[in-house]
Amino acid sequence: MTDTLATLPWAVAALAITLAAVLAAGRLAARIGLGPGPRSGRRLSVSEILSLDSRRRLVIARCDNTEFVLLIGGSNDLLIRCLQDRAG
Repeated sequence: MTDTLATLPWAVAALAITLAAVLAAGRLAARIGLGPGPRSGRRLSVSEILSLDSRRRLVIARCDNTEFVLLIGGSNDLLIRCLQDRAG
């Protein structure tokens, strides 16, 4: 029983060091760009959101080379405008 009580602080210390090392490695990986981030193959993104009131919002969403202006949050959602990219 005495041996178990003597090794318990060492086990707790080893666990704390291991957890600290894992967290530090995760933060380092995220800092250098190895973590989850924007993917180059994404086709859909939200460019802007403008709150009109407590329920409704105007959203500019982009899919491929087309932007859509959407009114969301009311009794029904509306497509206000579809803007084609003139560069492509």
